Amino acid sequence: MDLKDILAISGYPGLFKFISQGRNAIIVENLETRKRMSAFGSDRISSLEDMSVYTNEEDLPLVDVFKKIFEKEQNKPAIDPKSPPEELKNYFSEIVPGYDNDRVYTSDIKKILT
Repeated sequence: MDLKDILAISGYPGLFKFISQGRNAIIVENLETRKRMSAFGSDRISSLEDMSVYTNEEDLPLVDVFKKIFEKEQNKPAIDPKSPPEELKNYFSEIVPGYDNDRVYTSDIKKILT
C-alpha cells in the first residue's frame, strides 16, 4: 500500500484509505472500522506522503520517520502510544534526533506511533 493512498481527514479520528473518486467527493474507508464514507472538497484532506515532521534543520518526511522506526525496532512493535509523555518524547528523540520540541506535540508523536 502506498502512503499517498492513506489519508488524514480533519475532524475525523483515524486514518482512511482512498477507494475511488465520486462526483463531488472521494470515497474513503476507515482503516480500523472498514466503514466507507464520502469526503468532500470542503474537508481538509491530507495524504501521509505529503506530511513531514518539524526538525531544527529541515523537515523530515513522514515516510523517512516510519523507515527509521522500522529499522530501530526490526519488525517488532514500537513503544506503546499510551506510554507517559516523557517516555514518548525520549523514544521519538532517538528516532528523530533534533526534532523541534516546540512544534511537535506529544499528540503528534502518539499519532505517528499509532
